[in-house]
Amino acid sequence: MFDHRPRSWRELPLRLADFGVLHRYEFSGTLTGLSRVRRFEQDDAHIFCMIEQVDEEISECLDFIRSVYGVFGFSFQLILSTRPEKFLGDLHLWNQAEKQLECCLNAFDEQWRLSAGDGAFYGPKIDIEIKDALGRYHQCATIQLDFQLPIQFNLVYVSKDGTSGSHPVIIHRAVLGSLERMVAILAEDYAGKWPFWLSPRQIMVIPDGPACEEYGQRVCQEFVEAGFMADVDLDPDVLLNKKIRNSQLAQYNFILVVGEREKANHSVSVHTGDSKVHDELSVVATIEKMKHLQQLRKMRAEEDF
Repeated sequence: MFDHRPRSWRELPLRLADFGVLHRYEFSGTLTGLSRVRRFEQDDAHIFCMIEQVDEEISECLDFIRSVYGVFGFSFQLILSTRPEKFLGDLHLWNQAEKQLECCLNAFDEQWRLSAGDGAFYGPKIDIEIKDALGRYHQCATIQLDFQLPIQFNLVYVSKDGTSGSHPVIIHRAVLGSLERMVAILAEDYAGKWPFWLSPRQIMVIPDGPACEEYGQRVCQEFVEAGFMADVDLDPDVLLNKKIRNSQLAQYNFILVVGEREKANHSVSVHTGDSKVHDELSVVATIEKMKHLQQLRKMRAEEDF
C-alpha cells in the first residue's frame, strides 16, 4: 500500500488502520476460550514516518492507549522488550530504536519495566498489559518500532532535499489488540453487568397487556432509530412482574414499561436493572437523557438517570 506509488516527505506520517482477520497457529494446549484463539481480529495500524517524527508518534500512541483504557476503567503496566538473540538488521539501528522507545517511556511518566530479549525479530516494542478480574495480566496493546522491514521491502520516499532514497520507519500499533481477547477480559471484569454505553442489551420495552403491544413496538423502534440496542417483550404467557424480573436477570440496563397511561401520553415508565423505579417520562425526554448518559461513558450510568 505504501509502495504502490511514489511518496513524498510531505505525506508523512502516513497512518493506515486495518481491522483485518488474522490467523495464528497456536498449540492446542494454549487455546483458552476467547483469550487465545487461532483466528482473531486486531485493531492494527501501521504508521509510516520519518525518523525525526518517531518520538512524537510514539508519544501520541501512548496517550491514545491511556485514554482508551481509562474509558474502560483499566489500569495497565508497560514493558519494553528489547533485541532478541535472532534479529534482523544492523545493531546500530537496534540500539537507536531501543533508546528512542526508552526516552518515550520516560517522558510518558508511567512506571515501566524492561524485558530483555523479548522484542520482535525486526525491532523492539512496548507491550501494554492489563489485569483481568482474576488478577491475571494479558498483553493487549502494543507499539512496535520497525526500522528493518522498510529496508527489506525497499520502501523509500522523496526527502526534503529532493533525493529519493530515504527509508521510512514503521510503527506497528494496536490499542485493544485482539478484539476477542478484549471482549473476554471485559466480560469477566464487568461480570455481565455491561456499562450502558457498551451494553448489547441496553433497553427492554415491556407492554402492560395486549392492548399496548403495538405502542410498545413503536416505542422500541424509536429507540432503535435513535441508535440504541432495544428489544420488546411480547410473550403472552408471562406476567408483567415476571417480565421485569427476567429483563433484570438478563442484565438490561433500562426496562421501559408502557401501559394505557403511557400510551396516551406517549411516555414510558422507567425501571433500571437494579430494581429502582423512576418517574414517567416522555419518549423524547428519555431518548435525550439516555443519549447524554451514553456520551458520559460511565461505569454505572443508570445511577445518574
